[in-house]
Amino acid sequence: MATFGEFLRGLREKQRMSLRDVERECGVANSYLSQIEKGERPAPSPEILRRLAKAYNVPARYLMEQAGFLDEPEVKATEEERVSAAFEYVMSDPDYKLGARIRSEGLNTEAKKGIVIVYETLTGKKLLTG
Repeated sequence: MATFGEFLRGLREKQRMSLRDVERECGVANSYLSQIEKGERPAPSPEILRRLAKAYNVPARYLMEQAGFLDEPEVKATEEERVSAAFEYVMSDPDYKLGARIRSEGLNTEAKKGIVIVYETLTGKKLLTG
């Protein structure tokens, strides 16, 4: 298994970048990057990883996982699962009162999504992305 420094070096080399190129791209000193790549320093902070992610054109989450900051993989939910979870949140919010209690049985995903959007508009909370 490669060290995190070796992993970073591999990313940099795939981008055909020198340490100085990375420094110019994200403002992290090339001497510091060299020490990380050689294993002389531990993995950088999440803030530095975010900057490096832009330079290496990879998601910041990916670098953070590789550095050991995130030990659980990102869970991908379907659109229907996301809408249903948001709908259940709306229905369980004690501060949000509906005229009649709506039941989820018989509602399709689009109807649930509509209710969530109304809730978001009225409360200012953002439950759905995109």
